[in-house]
Amino acid sequence: MSAILWVVSPKENAQSLLSLIPRNGRRRRCKFNSRLSLSAYSNAVANPSRSSEERVYELVLKQAALVRELRKESALDLGKTIETDGTTDWNLLNKAYERCGEVCAEYAKTFYLGTLLMTPERRRAIWAIYVWCRRTDELVDGPNASHITPKAMERWEKRLTDLFEGRPYDMYDAALSDTVSKFPVDVQANSTSITCFLGQPFKDMIEGMRLDLRKSRYDNFDELYLYCYYVAGTVGLMSVPVMGIAPKSKVSTERIYNAALALGIANQLTNILRDVGEDARRGRIYLPQDELACSGLSDEDIFRGKVTDKWRSFMKGQIKRARMFFDEAEKGVAELSSASRWPVWASLLLYRQILDAIEANDYNNFTKRAYVGKAKKLVSLPAAYGRALLGPSKLVELVKR
Repeated sequence: MSAILWVVSPKENAQSLLSLIPRNGRRRRCKFNSRLSLSAYSNAVANPSRSSEERVYELVLKQAALVRELRKESALDLGKTIETDGTTDWNLLNKAYERCGEVCAEYAKTFYLGTLLMTPERRRAIWAIYVWCRRTDELVDGPNASHITPKAMERWEKRLTDLFEGRPYDMYDAALSDTVSKFPVDVQANSTSITCFLGQPFKDMIEGMRLDLRKSRYDNFDELYLYCYYVAGTVGLMSVPVMGIAPKSKVSTERIYNAALALGIANQLTNILRDVGEDARRGRIYLPQDELACSGLSDEDIFRGKVTDKWRSFMKGQIKRARMFFDEAEKGVAELSSASRWPVWASLLLYRQILDAIEANDYNNFTKRAYVGKAKKLVSLPAAYGRALLGPSKLVELVKR
């Protein structure tokens, strides 16, 4: 199905799809305000008077506080039988999740294998999140990207709002709609308003896609950081409630969320450094303009695609920064639930090695694709699994020795 059809598909089948969603009169609905591009919850990101890192970190603190409050009040029981009004078509819903799993298996093979170690509920939820993120990304990077307009993005965001309110457009939407009904994180103190799951990060990812429609340069790292949050850091915030936090974890929820954000930022910075040549051929440069200038480089040097000493020096600094974010991310992975740590460690270790591959290519990311070979993947996966076996605090103790 093309990206265009995903955005403009009619709601003719919406009524039948409603039967996929459990309804028991107590569904936790999300409070989306479609008139606002960013809700009051995301004012931290919208306030331009502070740095992007400060604004995003404030959002992370709020998100972590919601999860911490939920953990105090009531642990999420994924084994609890869901009461319905008898209209839910469980066969269709299971099929929807299976299709999400098939997409994940095709496009993210290593991560898919890792999800198989999760509990069935968590596994299916992660599949649903992955598919929605991929479809959103395809809007601006897929084969029909040239036809996507700001109006189309508005329709996609409206579709997200409908999804969160239990009105899915298709089976993929139905899987995510079911997921967000099972993983709530925000329970207001007065219990009169309940917000499902992590709605804002989903909307923020759409905002990142909007940036790609109108922006192809970033003046400084502060601008680039915000973009990285929108398109990748959000994924970490979406996933933590599903991944789960280890019961024995003594680390603050804020620290775990900050680590999840850091992993998303690190992965996106790595993508950017790996794809410099590919992006340049599309007229995009995702590198801080001021840092390029300080290194004696310009857009023309990027388009020319020649590896020079100036380029090597510039790339060393960029890779160093990406590794710093990976280091920050590692601090939180060990605190996740035991069934979720392996795929996250695998993603972290494998992505870090892409930076090694760029170095091995003598920083030629113009014409050479940096990738991790199968042999290194096979070595990395057991290493990731070994780290996953070390629960909260054990990994820290091991590192200190």
